[in-house]
Amino acid sequence: MDFRDAMEQEYKEILSHFLQHPDEQALYQCEKFSRKLIENRISPEDMIMCHRSVLQQIEPGLSKTVQQSFDVLLEVMLAYGLVYREQQSLRTKQKELKSEIEIAAGMQQTLLKANVPEQDGIDIGVISMPAKQMSGDYYHFIEDENRRIGIAIADVIGKGIPAALCMSMIKYAMDSLPEYSHQPHIILENLNRVVEQNVDPSMFITMFYGMYDPVVHKFSYASAGHEPGFYYHAETDEFEDLIAKGLLLGIEKKSKYHEYIKDVQLGDMIVLLSDGVTECRTKEGFVSRETITGLIRKNIRKSAQEIVENVYRELERWQEFELCDDFTLLILKRTA
Repeated sequence: MDFRDAMEQEYKEILSHFLQHPDEQALYQCEKFSRKLIENRISPEDMIMCHRSVLQQIEPGLSKTVQQSFDVLLEVMLAYGLVYREQQSLRTKQKELKSEIEIAAGMQQTLLKANVPEQDGIDIGVISMPAKQMSGDYYHFIEDENRRIGIAIADVIGKGIPAALCMSMIKYAMDSLPEYSHQPHIILENLNRVVEQNVDPSMFITMFYGMYDPVVHKFSYASAGHEPGFYYHAETDEFEDLIAKGLLLGIEKKSKYHEYIKDVQLGDMIVLLSDGVTECRTKEGFVSRETITGLIRKNIRKSAQEIVENVYRELERWQEFELCDDFTLLILKRTA
């Protein structure tokens, strides 16, 4: 006796018992039988044919109308079975893709992980949260032999895997730059050539690069179309925009970038961010830059890391804990 014959015999016993004793025990036997059908990949249409065969054995005088109704049900289940199998196949593929994306996201976090420099007289805080599993934001620190700290923050216009791949390329391009190229405008010009040659024209990358010198307390910076940051003057308790002009990376191969310099006084702060911060949405619309500086001022007495985390939590709450874009906020504070 093959499996299908055995299946039909077992089903006949279950159905006969249920028709005579429709109790919970009979229903439990049905559940056990359905698991066996799934394990052996018995299709819904095969089960209907089995049911008709068994029913005819139990009730030989089954009316012609009832018998014909099984033909209709069989056609319905044939179509249902095809769609069901397609859905199961798609679910399997989705699970595989989700698993691959999770692995890729983990690799990205490892590859793009940046160690925050620790120096006396400087307090640095940073938070970077992806809108999806993989981020299109990037930040990086470079500390040279003279204790100068280079700070890069970049944003691919887009989200997901394509943006993440672009960020990985930017990271390795940064690592391969000559050690003497510490000037922000030169760094952006070098990266611009890399992006122009290697990134699809449909992808756009903005970037801000700054260099803080703790010996003379100067911050030099340049921007490639990146979201303007803020500069906080401790003496006057005022914020100003860190305006810097420059084309996005990859637009024009021979682009030149202007370099700006700020004298950093005790207590002053440099605030860098991606557009995911300024494009946070509430029920009233986008948050204003004044709202962001207000949140920073509210936490001004805290450490740089506490400030960025508190600002993020507040904006996240306003958005009902659902980011619209990748979120990166970085603060450098002079403490001595």
